[in-house]
Amino acid sequence: MGVWPVHAARLPSHNQAVLLMVLVALLWSMAGVVSRQFEAVGRFEAAFWRSAFTALSLLLLLPLWRARQRRQLPSAGRPASPVAWWQVFERHWGLVLDSGSFWICGLCWGVMFTALMLALTLTSVANVLVVLSVGPLLTALLARLLIGQRLAWRTWLAVLLAGLGIAYMFGSQWLQPAAAPAVSDHKLLLGSLVAFCVPLAGAVNWTVVQRAQIQGQTIDLVPAVLLGALLSTLLTLPLALPWAATRSDLAWLAFLGLFQLAIPCVLAVICARVLKASEVSLLSLLEVIFGIFLAWLWANETPANPVLLGGSVVVSALVLNEWLGWRQRAKQP
Repeated sequence: MGVWPVHAARLPSHNQAVLLMVLVALLWSMAGVVSRQFEAVGRFEAAFWRSAFTALSLLLLLPLWRARQRRQLPSAGRPASPVAWWQVFERHWGLVLDSGSFWICGLCWGVMFTALMLALTLTSVANVLVVLSVGPLLTALLARLLIGQRLAWRTWLAVLLAGLGIAYMFGSQWLQPAAAPAVSDHKLLLGSLVAFCVPLAGAVNWTVVQRAQIQGQTIDLVPAVLLGALLSTLLTLPLALPWAATRSDLAWLAFLGLFQLAIPCVLAVICARVLKASEVSLLSLLEVIFGIFLAWLWANETPANPVLLGGSVVVSALVLNEWLGWRQRAKQP
């Protein structure tokens, strides 16, 4: 199968990738606030519509984005012979279905899309965020074990400090529901287990992207986000019936599909080509901080002092990691 090497287009610099990941975390953080605006949609229906709108957005945006990249490569990789009908999906949407890495990344995105929305309907947002905080550690361990990626001491320190900050931030929220008689222990445990699928799938995803980048594979893993959205849509469709979403629910879910999933997930994959897997996962923790302040501003949820203190630790860890990395890169020729 021929592959159009759109991956060869100009990548952002390290500093640009860091700033893009900050934007990605901000966009990802909107899920909690927006989900509070739902009127009648069920948990599986919410997961279905969000994934469906994500898939629709990418079906429209990816051909435009890939055409722009091909214009940057006027002759490379273009087939001389007529394109078969099944190659149209590869040319316009980048669905390289004979690549194992592509399928693994798509499956990981599908798991993340589905599990996060389900977890938010099974347990509190605080509990979900506590579970998501293990993402950098899982990513660092997988990258070390599977691709032998050595991590600087500053990165390990930042992962540790960020994890402690988030654990402190939400410790009281975690223990209080667990001890409350009105809260179902079954739902708390189930919601936590479902939420754990998100950082686990994310760790596998970022590691596979890094492995493909190291091996110089001539595939574009950005369309794997589209594959993940399609898989999530198909998985949740039979469980979403009968539909009960109102027009307001559908409008909010369409907003999430485009701005909270489609655009930031594509940007995150691009950043993963420049940043280490551990850096991507570590910067993703800003989603937790942004989520708190968005809830504070638009959901009238004033953060407690432990939240502010823990959030300061997380931000300090991220700033320290990037500042030390910038100093190290500045010394290198």
